[in-house]
Amino acid sequence: MLVTAYLSFVGLLASCLGLELSRCRAKPPGRACNNPSFLQFQLDFYQVYFLALAADWLQAPYLYKLYQHYHFLEGQIAILYVCGLASTVLFGLVASSLVDWLGRKKSCVLFSLTYSLCCLTKLSQDYFVLLVGRALGGLSTALLFSAFEAWYIHEHMERHDFPAEWIPATFARAAFWNHALAVVAGVAAEAVASWMGLGPVAPFVAAIPLLALTGALALRNWGENYDRQRAFSKTCAGGLRCLLSDRRVLLLGTIQALFESVIFIFVFLWTPVLDPHGAPLGIVFSSFMAASLLGSSLYRIATSKRYHLQPMHLLSLAVLIVVFSLFMLTFSTSPGQESPVESFIAFLLIELACGLYFPSMSFLRRKVIPETEQAGVLNWFRVPLHLLACLGLLVLHDSDRKTGTRNMFSICSAVMVMALLAVVGLFTVVRHDAELRVPSPTGEPYAPEL
Repeated sequence: MLVTAYLSFVGLLASCLGLELSRCRAKPPGRACNNPSFLQFQLDFYQVYFLALAADWLQAPYLYKLYQHYHFLEGQIAILYVCGLASTVLFGLVASSLVDWLGRKKSCVLFSLTYSLCCLTKLSQDYFVLLVGRALGGLSTALLFSAFEAWYIHEHMERHDFPAEWIPATFARAAFWNHALAVVAGVAAEAVASWMGLGPVAPFVAAIPLLALTGALALRNWGENYDRQRAFSKTCAGGLRCLLSDRRVLLLGTIQALFESVIFIFVFLWTPVLDPHGAPLGIVFSSFMAASLLGSSLYRIATSKRYHLQPMHLLSLAVLIVVFSLFMLTFSTSPGQESPVESFIAFLLIELACGLYFPSMSFLRRKVIPETEQAGVLNWFRVPLHLLACLGLLVLHDSDRKTGTRNMFSICSAVMVMALLAVVGLFTVVRHDAELRVPSPTGEPYAPEL
């Protein structure tokens, strides 16, 4: 398993680098990249945002292992994960309103403080302290995915008056480097936890300086901005009306809830499946992120001028890959006949599918959901998503842990078959909808360079 993990990591990383280098050589730079003021503004944003992302990813490989190191039972660990998911959905519902009221810069600084406290709680073996840490982690995650983007968009449009067409270039580049940072973070976590022998708490301690630097740079380099949004009740009411009045939106929400709830359960399960067989957790995590990055690269290639596949096709492919992978896992985790290498390959396929799924889903959401109702609709999408994930974690293990794990993969397979049926339904509804097709790549002067 050790050799397999390292070889897979090297192979996936080489594939990603090859695809990205060939793409960069083949595509001329966009006009946005030639504006010095815009480049400086991007740099000021990236310095803070990438530090925040790096600190977040650094904690991911060893979270389950840390709780296991503190001798908690798997049922207790599942409750910790459920607490984190519940706090994420709770704070996620109000995060946008909180950020607009408090101020985007202050919210980013608050993120650095709450996430630092979350990391500090990992030094304690007290179960209640760890529960508090998971709640703080949920708040921090909600701020990470709302405050930074909101600050950037407001500054881009209001303070600097850059063209709105340049915004996707910034976030496309950020998405690429987010994957790259995740790959590096996995190796760094493995280095401090295993190679240096500092134990599973070390990545969480190492994240604290990055978080402190995130807050300090935001305080020094960023200006404050606010916004006045609709009341939370009106936002949710508008989102619900949009959800119920448009079948396309309802089907998209169903697919998202089913697919991403399975991914949350996968995040919980991969460590107990692979760790008993000596897998280097940081390198395994980096391999997962490299597979996801490879999927994103394949998405860009598939939707390019040469192949011109549509996001709806790639969404269908992503769901099919996950269905196949989960069926693999029901056999590779059979009690007494475990095959960790097959399980690892199945996990890599799931991550590859995620690399196809998220840009496909993002494109379809932008086209189907009106911009004014985006926040409300996404709030409604998150509720069943996190409820399904929490229910899955709560019923995960029976008296026999290994049987429970296999049974959960079987249940996840059934859930993904339901997601596949929803994809077929959506495909039937939108097959003649030209709005949901990627436009011809020619004549797109602001295409982002990665």
